[in-house]
Amino acid sequence: GPFEMADRFGLDAVLAALERMFREYGELKYRPSIVLKKMVRGGQLGVKSGAGFFNYDKDGVRQ
Repeated sequence: GPFEMADRFGLDAVLAALERMFREYGELKYRPSIVLKKMVRGGQLGVKSGAGFFNYDKDGVRQ
């Protein structure tokens, strides 16, 4: 689903893209959520860190 896809892209990359789109278009639908910002600040970047919306092993397999 969309959360696993975001984990695979990298939550830091998703956050950066949303911030750019929000700045560019100014539409609220692109404003990054507080939860996403907190996750990235906390080092939960998705598959690359082993934790995001889901947990992943060293091979990137969802647990």
